[in-house]
Amino acid sequence: MGYLTTHVLDTAHGSPGAGMRIDVYRLRDGSSEHLSTLTTNADGRADGPVLEGEAFTAGRYELVFHVGDYFRGRGVNLPEPAFLDDVVVRFGIASPDEHYHVPLLVSPYSYSTYRGS
Repeated sequence: MGYLTTHVLDTAHGSPGAGMRIDVYRLRDGSSEHLSTLTTNADGRADGPVLEGEAFTAGRYELVFHVGDYFRGRGVNLPEPAFLDDVVVRFGIASPDEHYHVPLLVSPYSYSTYRGS
């Protein structure tokens, strides 16, 4: 069985994105279903798989990384509104037997993601 993992790297501080809140959604038929909310650990990772087992099926998903709250919590003086507040990463799971890893590299003014391993 496959599974989904994620982690956050804070490129502004050169550290893991510890304590960032992430919401997980499944997208279907024009609507979104909230599956869970997690907070990254000291290594910037979820403590376990974000999705696994019967919950990990083919389809479209969305991770919402609450980067504005994270940087405010680190004492970064952000403009209002912040340039980046919630970073939404939408992606598809085509092969639920595989491991999908969706990392986020982020600063207050930029981000990147990719399918990791």
